[in-house]
Amino acid sequence: MEFAAPLVAKLREQAARHRELTDFLGTPEAAADPRRMPGLLRQRGSLEAVARLADHLDGLLSRRADAQKLLQDADPGMRELAREELVGLEAEERAFDLEVKNALIAEPEDFKRKVIVELRAGTGGDEASLFVGDLFKIYQRFAESRGWRVELMEATASEVGGFKEMIFGVEGEGVWSKLRFESGAHRVQRVPATEAQGRVHTSTVTVAVLPEAEEVDLEIRDQDLRIDTMRAGGAGGQHVNKTESAVRITHLPSGTVVVCMDDKSQHKNKARAMRILRARLLEAERERLHAERAHIRKTQVGTGDRSDRVRTYNWPQNRMTDHRLGKNFSLEQVLAGKLDTPLEELEALDREERIKRL
Repeated sequence: MEFAAPLVAKLREQAARHRELTDFLGTPEAAADPRRMPGLLRQRGSLEAVARLADHLDGLLSRRADAQKLLQDADPGMRELAREELVGLEAEERAFDLEVKNALIAEPEDFKRKVIVELRAGTGGDEASLFVGDLFKIYQRFAESRGWRVELMEATASEVGGFKEMIFGVEGEGVWSKLRFESGAHRVQRVPATEAQGRVHTSTVTVAVLPEAEEVDLEIRDQDLRIDTMRAGGAGGQHVNKTESAVRITHLPSGTVVVCMDDKSQHKNKARAMRILRARLLEAERERLHAERAHIRKTQVGTGDRSDRVRTYNWPQNRMTDHRLGKNFSLEQVLAGKLDTPLEELEALDREERIKRL
């Protein structure tokens, strides 16, 4: 088969970048900048597969050229061997073509092992706040099934036992590549416990999944931050009102504000607030870059647009509908944290979209 010229060009371009990084990492200049080193190593690591495939491509092209020459040989036996080689190469090249596409559609964020998830109650009042807690339990159970670690970073309780907002971190292999599909508006339809007439109530929760930024991902200057400490409000005993453990960090250039007050330690609250701030700033930069790339459309799977309705959870009919897939799943299974099937189907759909953009 003949490989598409743009595909080959992109493969060789990324392989050249891998060689460039390999050469640079061996220089004194790279060693003199330890802050930059982890990011360069990650970038080089993400291109390892592409570099290997570029070498394999050269081998396939050489074998095909040799077989084509043998077809002109005067010996019938050699011509038969050439034909057999070309038949085998055809199958091998088809498999290779698919492998190349999978490697080229990979993005740096795909390899992120840490994310920050933000759940916020939307329309629906008390019911929305209760659903925030339900969603957190779904993600917690899903994370446990995959051996991921969950860290609750901030939670604002509502008067009815739910949460107006929950922010938590998740760490583990494949975290971003799976959970990024959760970003968007999640709608719930069920009869509230307080509803005497048994009427179905509709409410929404917005979910934002942000790849957690590391210090090498972006630079935040001290002079760009305003850090305020204050007494935490709300329930929490005597400690809450007597110590200034709550921390509010304002990123002055962007106006982004993060408040953390759940821990008794001001130091821990500051550290958590900085993690959340980094993740939000990285996400803002990621969205800006995506908007600049004409080939990335707002309608694609996994954009993370929080205004897009991605799911509906219908209690009376025991179903969860994923609107991107146009398909229903068992609500009972979803509530138990069994999200593997819908997420795998979303991954497959996203993969098709990425391949179309190559």
